Amino acid sequence: RRLGFGAMRLPGKDVWGEPDDPATAHAVLRRAVELGVNLIDTAWYYGPHVANRLIVEALYPYPSDLVIATKLGGKRLPDKGWAPALRPAELRDGIDTDLKSLELEQLPVVHLRWIAQSEVSFGEALDVLIDAQRAGKIRHLALSNVSVAQLDEAMKKTPIVAVQNLFNLTGGHSPFIKAPDHPEAVLAACERHRIAFLPFFPLATGTLTAGGGSLDAAAKRLRCSPAQLALAWLLARSPVMLPIPGASKVTHLEENVGAVHVAVDSKTIAEL
Repeated sequence: RRLGFGAMRLPGKDVWGEPDDPATAHAVLRRAVELGVNLIDTAWYYGPHVANRLIVEALYPYPSDLVIATKLGGKRLPDKGWAPALRPAELRDGIDTDLKSLELEQLPVVHLRWIAQSEVSFGEALDVLIDAQRAGKIRHLALSNVSVAQLDEAMKKTPIVAVQNLFNLTGGHSPFIKAPDHPEAVLAACERHRIAFLPFFPLATGTLTAGGGSLDAAAKRLRCSPAQLALAWLLARSPVMLPIPGASKVTHLEENVGAVHVAVDSKTIAEL
């Protein structure tokens, strides 16, 4: 379906450690499935290891139509920082970690999350995932935080089903992520290839939920929340768009999923 769920906010503060209330995290995951969400995006390094475990505790055995998408290429540091983990051994360990922690025999979708560094080339990292796919550990390959050139390079080697890049109503900017290419250019490339585009930080890490300005005014006119309109704008922006907003509370999840019922007219799209 066209709205997924991002598991990044399920662990504790700063995506580190246990949530304050594990029962609430379980309830969020179960409610997401009840509402028809059938794509959950996660990574072993959310927590680390916490998000995957919560998914298993809440949903295993999984619904037959549930797609769990994971990401490889990053890791957490003891100071709660983020760092690349793109060396072949790190990628292979990450695949095995996801398989074990999610209790899966095959990972449905794996995104190669590119983090600029000099030790490993993009092609070398991708080759590791291609080899794992041939071995049966991965079903579909996808990319994250990549440029148009990297997408084109990958497509020449192997089928790619999705790209997960920064994209939201702020213009796709974030204090945490430096995008390798303009968000609109990568979206256009996905449209050309007819593959899914998963915008991460679709609500700009909460900036777009605060209200104010044209977003707030338009939301009041359409009788929805600013968050719902920000997500509905993404859905209206492109037929390949598949937002994955996260939530740590059931009320926020239900609000986000309600975005699929917001009809955004062309005037509002142009205004935003």
